[in-house]
Amino acid sequence: MSTLFLVRHGETEGNVARRLDTRLPGAPLTSRGVEQAQAFARGLTVPPAAVIASRALRAQQTASHIEAVTGVETQVLDGLHEAQAGDYEDRADDDAHEALKAVFGAWHLGDLDARLPGGESGQEVLDRFLPVVGELRAKYLDTDRGNVVVVSHGAAIRLVSRYLAAVPGQFAASNHLDNTQTIELEPTATGWRCTRWGLHTPPFEADVSPRPDDPMG
Repeated sequence: MSTLFLVRHGETEGNVARRLDTRLPGAPLTSRGVEQAQAFARGLTVPPAAVIASRALRAQQTASHIEAVTGVETQVLDGLHEAQAGDYEDRADDDAHEALKAVFGAWHLGDLDARLPGGESGQEVLDRFLPVVGELRAKYLDTDRGNVVVVSHGAAIRLVSRYLAAVPGQFAASNHLDNTQTIELEPTATGWRCTRWGLHTPPFEADVSPRPDDPMG
């Protein structure tokens, strides 16, 4: 069964500063982020059929290390960038983090119209991201050509996975992804099945939260 690996990029300078960095092209990887990307690539048991990256610099840099190990050329596609923070861009204060967490939490609990001032709604994120996933599924997964690795961003891939695979909203809202952790989705006859969410495998219980949620992931 071919699998879609949605991978959060490696650590960035913005992550270290806890700065809301959503606008393209964004911050580069740190040296630790490079090491994380290389380790992820070495951990792939077989080369994927495709390596995809968002337009963000950090995603492309992460994917370049996967390409170097696997030999699979990176494709950079529109629509896969992070949920936009709008007027909160570049802020690192607690108030901004709490506001962002509240909006992301609302999305997972069903309010896809919520947004930060000047930012995107959850529905807008899904509207640009889901068509790309659909195209990748049709091209690679439904024809069983092999796994697909998409290097993207924590908030976006959590939202997309929660709705594609009907992951419980409270679980999705409470369990962030560390850098280069994955959400793994398998196509089914009726949609998608989530087989991994960061450190967790099914069943995804609503009260599973190993640590406080982090707006950076």
